[in-house]
Amino acid sequence: MPSEYGVAVIGSITIDVSVKAPRLPRRGQTVVGSDFRLISGGKGSNQAVMSAHMGSPTWMVGCVGNDVLNGLVLGSLQQNAVNTKFVSILEGESTGIAHIRIDEGGDNDIVIVPLANSKTNQVHVDAFFSDVIDLNVLLLQLEIPVPTVYYAAKRAKEKGIRVIFDPAPAISFTDQIYQYIDIITPNETEASVLTGIEVTDVATAKEAAEVFHNKGVSTTVITLGDKGVVTLNNDGFHHYEAYPVDAIDTTAAGDAFTGTLGACLSQGRDFDNSIVYAMAAGALTVTQMGAQPSLPTKEAIRNFLMERRIK
Repeated sequence: MPSEYGVAVIGSITIDVSVKAPRLPRRGQTVVGSDFRLISGGKGSNQAVMSAHMGSPTWMVGCVGNDVLNGLVLGSLQQNAVNTKFVSILEGESTGIAHIRIDEGGDNDIVIVPLANSKTNQVHVDAFFSDVIDLNVLLLQLEIPVPTVYYAAKRAKEKGIRVIFDPAPAISFTDQIYQYIDIITPNETEASVLTGIEVTDVATAKEAAEVFHNKGVSTTVITLGDKGVVTLNNDGFHHYEAYPVDAIDTTAAGDAFTGTLGACLSQGRDFDNSIVYAMAAGALTVTQMGAQPSLPTKEAIRNFLMERRIK
């Protein structure tokens, strides 16, 4: 394990308002749901919790509002051993909200209202990097302003920190960011939007991965749900078969994957083994309801892999 290792997450922190129903309503229709939960979430926060579950020292950098909800999100991070020193509580702002609808098959759709997350800026990034030096991986997403993501990636690369970029939600950004990205981890929808290639299977995922490679990203990891994961790096293409599980809720599966990948790489695991652990984390996550409550422990992941005779 490296002498100085750890994971920083600069990203979103939200309250997830999660509802489940037999099916998602059509336009103008009302359906009767079967479950409701109010829990801590946000792609950045979820990835930080997952990294901490894997045993890496983990810092969260972001913003919440000065409201009744911030105690829930901060409490969840702290209870999961994430350092919240660099989470700013902003006067006059509200904590971000995500409305998640889940059908009986576990598929979901999500509406995010960033609120305080939209105020995360270069000042917050500089405050973190001027204080913390014992880290080797930075995780970034797109639920905070794009200029902040770009700036954070640039600062990290200047310090020799590996940057893992989860381009979700898939919104417009300048291609210049790719020069500061070591690993990109889109799902099939995000890869489709960002490359212009409709990603539906392993073959089209490989085509999309080539586009990211040509833009300057050294390692591309495209997650395909039950079709597994496709990677492209200096060793070429590789397809990892998915672990079959009964999906209840796919919320945070991608966050579990990326958080685990970042933590494993920070600890010095090789890329192949890190992908295996990340896929197991994602598979376990979809078997539970909710975002952060569904994120598995390191022990649960090890047991899952041991049952499949994978060390």
